[in-house]
Amino acid sequence: MLIASHIAKRYDTARGGVPVLDDVSLQVGRGDAVAIMGPSGCGKSTLLYILGALERPSSGTVTLDGKDPFSLDDAAQAAFRNTHVGFVFQDHLLLPQLSALDNVIAPTLVASTPEPAASVRQRATTLLTQVGLADRLEHRPGELSGGERQRVAIARALIRQPALLLCDEPTGNLDRASADAVADLLADLQKAHNMMLVVVTHSAALAARFPRRYELSDRRFVDA
Repeated sequence: MLIASHIAKRYDTARGGVPVLDDVSLQVGRGDAVAIMGPSGCGKSTLLYILGALERPSSGTVTLDGKDPFSLDDAAQAAFRNTHVGFVFQDHLLLPQLSALDNVIAPTLVASTPEPAASVRQRATTLLTQVGLADRLEHRPGELSGGERQRVAIARALIRQPALLLCDEPTGNLDRASADAVADLLADLQKAHNMMLVVVTHSAALAARFPRRYELSDRRFVDA
């Protein structure tokens, strides 16, 4: 289970502090799918990065499967993210020099406990097949459409079999048809892998697909 309790975030500047989040709490269990809505600049991405242990809250606590990642040193925290959390960003952040298959494999190369290469390659191939890219394994990102690149990014996020998948505006850069296809894919994969899924979006159409919806306004959750 993911438990975020009384999360606040404030950025200190030369002109004083800038509050971004204030007393935000959230619980997500295995198999839950949650959408967090709000306009650009409302703190959605900041909250997502805190949930995924990419950014430390100013106050409050986060635990994932009973562990507090912010109690760990930098190396242990990075290993925790690599093992427990998958990220999908609006800009897919694929490595342009690598094939789709090698992009998916990449997170396993920094694993604290290496897996056999053949096993990793087979799992990556299976994931790319699940996202509809069985015939694109050796294509580089520049040879793929925007929707295909995002599918590779989703497969990469799942290669370590995370308990939690976090998506930051995963359809924001896509046309309507590609956005619908990616939304369908996320829903199917979340059910198939029984993951915790948290998506932040400004898209009402994407959020409407989720059984649980929250809206960020004035740094807090309000009724969606």
